[in-house]
Amino acid sequence: MTIVTQEFLEKKLKELHEDGIPQDLIDRIKERVKDEELHEVQLEYFLNKIFINYQNSVVETSEPVGTIAAQSLGEPGTQMTLRTFHYAGVEEFSVTQGLPRLIEIVDARRFPSTPNMTIYLTEEYGFDKDEAIKVHNRIEQLRIEQISSEVDLDFVNWNIVINLIPDICEGKNIDIDSIPKLLKRYKKKGTIKRDGNKIIINPKIEDLQKLQKIREKILKKVVKGIRGINRGLLTPSDQNEKEWVIKTEGTNLSGVIQIEGVDATRTVSNHLHEVEELFGIEAARNLIINEAKAVLKQQGLDVDLRHLLVLADLMCKTGTIQSIGRHGISGAKDSVFARAAFEVTVNQLLDAGIYGEEEQLLGIPENVIVGQIAPIGSGRVQVRFDIDKNLEIIKNKKG
Repeated sequence: MTIVTQEFLEKKLKELHEDGIPQDLIDRIKERVKDEELHEVQLEYFLNKIFINYQNSVVETSEPVGTIAAQSLGEPGTQMTLRTFHYAGVEEFSVTQGLPRLIEIVDARRFPSTPNMTIYLTEEYGFDKDEAIKVHNRIEQLRIEQISSEVDLDFVNWNIVINLIPDICEGKNIDIDSIPKLLKRYKKKGTIKRDGNKIIINPKIEDLQKLQKIREKILKKVVKGIRGINRGLLTPSDQNEKEWVIKTEGTNLSGVIQIEGVDATRTVSNHLHEVEELFGIEAARNLIINEAKAVLKQQGLDVDLRHLLVLADLMCKTGTIQSIGRHGISGAKDSVFARAAFEVTVNQLLDAGIYGEEEQLLGIPENVIVGQIAPIGSGRVQVRFDIDKNLEIIKNKKG
């Protein structure tokens, strides 16, 4: 048997491309077989198999891809477990997974229930743990309540006394002398000073309720880090154990990518609307696909990527993220019957009657409702028969 030469391979791949196989698939075949010592018969068998499999996977004309995508996502969705995923060693650090997360994605929720980010670092920071810790300290939000043992009210002098923990301040690289400047807005007409590891604020207010409110605000005051990033966990990357990444509870993508050492090209958030606002609709579309794929994979469900592409394209086709539901895509349909078939049937029909809406019967649900052939699959084809022409042909044959 003859070994495949480069010229023979190029010729066969060209023939495959002319038969309708896309160029990106041709490139992948070329990359896969370049180091293999195949015989011509083996190569032809391999390429024939690819051609047959490709032809079998092509969607037929008028195929109801939306219905198939909905069934292919909905059916495995009913088998998902209602659970949250916990990071090892940090009990309260959880990420919504399974059906709740899938519902969040298709509903395009304005705020996810557990917002989180995976922050990748640049080369000089990502492979050195000490350098990665420095970036982590710049990102993780620290409030007064996290670096102090207690914040007392001194009713004798009407002062607020913050007892700082020097070890935590040193470990997080916080200069205690800078804290009075951060808290100067709370002194009102009084004074603020440092006494060892204590910060004493005298707001010149002798009212218990007002003093208590100021104390509560001081506890929540952010001393360091990015607002919205409540917690950060430094952990090895899933792809490369030598690389360090920061997984966070809370999200603030626009703030994080400005921090020195953060790789903005790889850092991701699970907040759809934040990604859309910062990077645009295409980035949000990719996030919908990746998040849905990750949820299905984590549950061990095998769903073809094309169904997710249909879902993401439908949600993003207007240039903004729309939810799948009566407040989004389904509620915005032109057809009265299509809207009524989805939810709140009586209200939809009543509203349509009040405003005098007209039903054109152009879609699938509305034709099913009235008992007509739906314009899908074989119902999309219209065959017309010219009786006069047919009679003329019959007469000519008899003559």
